[in-house]
Amino acid sequence: MPAFTLGIEEEFQTIDPETRDLRSHIGQIVEDGKVTLHEQVKAEMHQAVVEVGTIVCNNIQEARREVTHLRKQIIELAANQGLKIASSGTHPFSRWQDQQITADARYDKIVEEMQDAARSNLIFGMHVHVGMESRDMGVHIMNTMRYFLPHIYALSTNSPFWQGRNTGFKSYRSKVFDKFPRTGIPDYFSSAAEYDEYINLLIKTGCIDNGKKIYWDIRVHPFFDTIEFRICDVPMRVDETICLAALLQALVAKIYKLMSSNLNFRLYRKNLISENKWRAARYGIEGKLIDFGKQAEVPTHQLIHELLDFVDDVVDELGSRQECEYALKILEMGTGADRQLAVFNQTNDLKRVVDYIVDETSFGLS
Repeated sequence: MPAFTLGIEEEFQTIDPETRDLRSHIGQIVEDGKVTLHEQVKAEMHQAVVEVGTIVCNNIQEARREVTHLRKQIIELAANQGLKIASSGTHPFSRWQDQQITADARYDKIVEEMQDAARSNLIFGMHVHVGMESRDMGVHIMNTMRYFLPHIYALSTNSPFWQGRNTGFKSYRSKVFDKFPRTGIPDYFSSAAEYDEYINLLIKTGCIDNGKKIYWDIRVHPFFDTIEFRICDVPMRVDETICLAALLQALVAKIYKLMSSNLNFRLYRKNLISENKWRAARYGIEGKLIDFGKQAEVPTHQLIHELLDFVDDVVDELGSRQECEYALKILEMGTGADRQLAVFNQTNDLKRVVDYIVDETSFGLS
């Protein structure tokens, strides 16, 4: 089996400890971070967002060490500026209109093109890269992996609030991001050549200037030999981040194993998979997804158990059984969204929700 290396990127909120609102860090955290973290820390379009990314990791244990180290470092760097770090797909009450845009030609161009769709894109995600031996392999695995995206997404839901409102969604982050072009579940591509032809057509016609402007929930990366999963809210706990990354890696490995035996998981249309994505955003793990093979609704809890059974024969080879089975803990305690809502229902205070998110962000780091 190929190595299926891992890379994980997490986007964090910089929080004012007094107001609990987002605070623009004006690049200082990033500048200080480059002394110790070098290119593993970077600014995003909004100044209240800071992103960290692991090096290429050979297995899930290396990924855990990297994610833990990066979180520790960014929390310390924020503390030096009198700020806190929070890990949630949206801030519970901050208004995007009050947040500053990072001064950068790239972001200026995005804002000029997309206007308020870009200015309001105050959201925080987690991206997982899984290494591929070839772009053709990446495209074929991407086609099949699309089916499982809503299952993983449901486990990651961590953005129930938006601008002071309980949205009724377990993940409102994706609803905010839907305003961007080229988002959501991608279409099926027969080969890397067809995939590249599509991207080149968009570049030729002035729709995009490079393949990174493809913002799908999963994509073959334009510059790295990876497929990149972009659907997840950034989770609160390291344990959750590592669980989701391990499940994605295991699913990739399982699909590869099937392909190597001239077998494959059935492919479904984008429109059908998008139905499940909507359900995952709305209900998280507490709803039902459609089992298209059975043509029936099935509780998401049951489907997560079935997913773990599906990858059972590859997790020991990957060394990730414990990390994958943390999904059962998420089913037991609730996703980040479920836990945020529980705090709000107990306190009726969104500032207490922010405090909870901050505490959970550092959970298990010591």
